[in-house]
Amino acid sequence: MNIGVIADTHSKMRPEALKVLKGSDLILHAGDVGRDEVLDALEAIAPVVAIRGNIDKTGRAASLPDVLDLEYLGHAFYMLHDVKTLDFDPQGRYRVVIAGHSHKPRNEWVGDVLFFNPGGAGPRRFTLPITVGRLEVSEDGVAGEIIELPV
Repeated sequence: MNIGVIADTHSKMRPEALKVLKGSDLILHAGDVGRDEVLDALEAIAPVVAIRGNIDKTGRAASLPDVLDLEYLGHAFYMLHDVKTLDFDPQGRYRVVIAGHSHKPRNEWVGDVLFFNPGGAGPRRFTLPITVGRLEVSEDGVAGEIIELPV
């Protein structure tokens, strides 16, 4: 299963991000969606599961959940906007923790848990790269990849 992961679009849906996400079986948005058009563009590619970020106060994004428990091919995922608000140890319960907020890409195994932040796909923040992510999920495991967009 090919899962596209995006975060921190802040109402800016880059065509470069859509191109990379094309072919995804599912797209996860880890918050700070912005305008409804972002979700519309992503939904034209694949089903979208999204959470609300700290800027999501209007439109469809305002009614999104703050966190989600998900399961794909036997692997438990936990998605929240800011990993700093994670108030429990995910070891033994989750295989993947997905977050956004910092705009800093992260693809790091800590014990048996993959901490994954696709980075920011919207307006550039400081000197951070513009990125999206991909998770390849099979019954055997999960592998993450960060993709820098040519912008």
